[in-house]
Amino acid sequence: MLKQLHENRITALYCRLSRDDGYADDSCSIDSQKSMLKEYALKEGFERCEFFVDDGFSGTNFERPDFSRMIDMVEHNMIGTLVVKDLSRLGREYLKTGYYTEIVFPMHDVRFIAINDSVDSANGDNEFAPFKNIINE
Repeated sequence: MLKQLHENRITALYCRLSRDDGYADDSCSIDSQKSMLKEYALKEGFERCEFFVDDGFSGTNFERPDFSRMIDMVEHNMIGTLVVKDLSRLGREYLKTGYYTEIVFPMHDVRFIAINDSVDSANGDNEFAPFKNIINE
């Protein structure tokens, strides 16, 4: 039964871009993030991928439309894996970001991957992730 539950869950590919991120180039654009996440998902064999995109929303605010929709799906056990470009795309507020990565996602058996930060919850705790969250804040 548990295996069947996991097979029916999707892989969430989450992108966020804020005007206050201050990027001068296109490396963090929504299109760039989508391309990176799609390529990673294909390479790693993730199926049933769905994009969640919040364009123009600050990472210090967790009241983002697609983020909220994604978390609702996490809480209803509809997401099995969540992939982001880096931890700052999930959020820039240390405590709230940690709440999701260390409490909510494990509680709902969601594998969390932040590609550029080498974070993959399937590999156990990443002792540098909390420090990266502090820097992102």
